[in-house]
Amino acid sequence: MTEISVPLLLSLKVAGWATFFAAVLGISVAYGLSRWRSSWADAIDALLTLPMVLPPTVIGYYLLVLLGRRGWFGSYLSGLGIELVFTWQGAVIAATVVAFPMVLKAARAAFEDVDHALEDGARVLGIGPWGIFFRVTLPLALHGILAGVLLAFARALGEFGATLMIAGNIPGRTQTLSIAIYEAVQAGNDDTANTLVLVTALTCVVVLLIAGRLAPDRSRMKGMAGGRR
Repeated sequence: MTEISVPLLLSLKVAGWATFFAAVLGISVAYGLSRWRSSWADAIDALLTLPMVLPPTVIGYYLLVLLGRRGWFGSYLSGLGIELVFTWQGAVIAATVVAFPMVLKAARAAFEDVDHALEDGARVLGIGPWGIFFRVTLPLALHGILAGVLLAFARALGEFGATLMIAGNIPGRTQTLSIAIYEAVQAGNDDTANTLVLVTALTCVVVLLIAGRLAPDRSRMKGMAGGRR
């Protein structure tokens, strides 16, 4: 049972923190890009969504170059006594990087679908920028954002390559579900591997079902927009 519960709890902790950081960064950047009327916005969006298409091992390599003891930023952290390689915090960073584009794409689309006339009306009523964001824009975009956040959680939960590169495979410390499955298969422990696969698959299916229900209904939104016209 320990072979299953320990990597499961660690995966949930890593995925939870990674989703939190990806959500904070993704929503902030998405809102800025959705309101920035420039051709540079799409270029930056494409650059920030590269982790969706890059091989995980490439992401892990770049993280090692950046955060390793001799890396650009890692050497500075090492001088402060902070080590991220081969730690669960390093796994959180890797999972955040691969989950971030999920939130970014969903949140930007949700913000761009918000009717600007409603924001303009709130502005006419004297509501400030922060009030408009939290009382008008964010509530209207919330379903789309939550769908992206849940997809980010599922992506972080299943992360393997980048996590293995930067956090390694240390049982009880950095061995997440996906890494535990790989190790069980390599060791020929089919029973443990099957159980871990089932737990991972069921968790991801539940998350995807919830995300599908939260995703905005495009046909309904178009109908509402047509009704307003």
